Amino acid sequence: MDHLEWYLSETIMASLPTSETVIGVTAFKAQCLGLIDDVVQGKTDRIVLLKHNRPIAQITPIREEVALDDLWGAMRGTVTFLPGVDLTEPTGEVWDAEK
Repeated sequence: MDHLEWYLSETIMASLPTSETVIGVTAFKAQCLGLIDDVVQGKTDRIVLLKHNRPIAQITPIREEVALDDLWGAMRGTVTFLPGVDLTEPTGEVWDAEK
């Protein structure tokens, strides 16, 4: 199992960006506009935000534009219902808002 862990860590490490900034959230708060500009201009590939020395978020540039029209209906045809199931039929459950 050790060889699998080594392989996975090598694979992940190989895919990391060559230029990244790792910064705590407190320091990021003071420098956020400049750091975001660095990402936009390509000076850094990503910014990793740390909280208590643990990564919690990352900022990366948007590589390509996705048209909203391409997203509309992207999941169409992927959900099927059993015969006789009516999704508009009440469940009989009483919600707190109805009380």
